[in-house]
Amino acid sequence: MDELTAGLKIQEVDGGVVLGVKVVPGSSKTAITETLGGMVKIKIAAAAEKGKANRCLVEFLAQQLGVKKNSISIIKGKASPIKDVQVLGVTVETLLNKLELNKQDESK
Repeated sequence: MDELTAGLKIQEVDGGVVLGVKVVPGSSKTAITETLGGMVKIKIAAAAEKGKANRCLVEFLAQQLGVKKNSISIIKGKASPIKDVQVLGVTVETLLNKLELNKQDESK
């Protein structure tokens, strides 16, 4: 496994990356909180109803990564808190840098 991914479940795919995400809907604000079991844990301000949390997740990641919303798709786990999210147009290194996942911060 690449040292850069710091144990995260990230795969390079043709034209982008796939990232393992654990979503916690209904939080006070949308933010990345920690890495957990190879996934990125993201608190989502929207409720888990009628796809609101998924839309909020896509909008948040698009904003953080500087890509269009249609570059991001949930390819596994649409109705689950555990998701695989594909992001087109970024590299693993770009994703880690923009989401600040490359910092070895164990204090969280």
